[in-house]
Amino acid sequence: MTSRATARVPARVPARATPRTGARSMPRPELRLVPGVTAPRPRRRPKSLLRNRRAPFVLLVVALLVGTTLGLLVLNTVIAVDSLRATQLRAENAERAQELQRLEQQVVSGSTPAEVARAAAAAGLVPAGTAGYLVIEPDGTSVLRGTPEPAGTPGDDAAGG
Repeated sequence: MTSRATARVPARVPARATPRTGARSMPRPELRLVPGVTAPRPRRRPKSLLRNRRAPFVLLVVALLVGTTLGLLVLNTVIAVDSLRATQLRAENAERAQELQRLEQQVVSGSTPAEVARAAAAAGLVPAGTAGYLVIEPDGTSVLRGTPEPAGTPGDDAAGG
């Protein structure tokens, strides 16, 4: 048995030629194998412990996935609502643009001379006669130019025209 034990023991490594800085004051003990004793194998952890160690990580990943999915769902919903609102605002804007064009057309058609004369006659107005002008001279006096005539009565205009 001794030959067997000595066969397993490696030869001693010679000491270094150069000493280490800060060398130990005591020499290292010599290590050797004890015959017949096997080193204990490292214990393997049961799979249930591995599952227990992985559980928080798996829960974190699942929570991140669920949170991301819910966040994307909320974001998509908000974008859809904003898009619907923008579409409604565009439709209202188009309606207002059409109303503006209609009102501008009324202003343009209402300001023609014939339309103004018709509206004035409907309101009871009569055409004015010949106008006279006052001209102020440099010395401050005024001179009447032209012969003013009074406007006729509404009944006169209808009878004369």
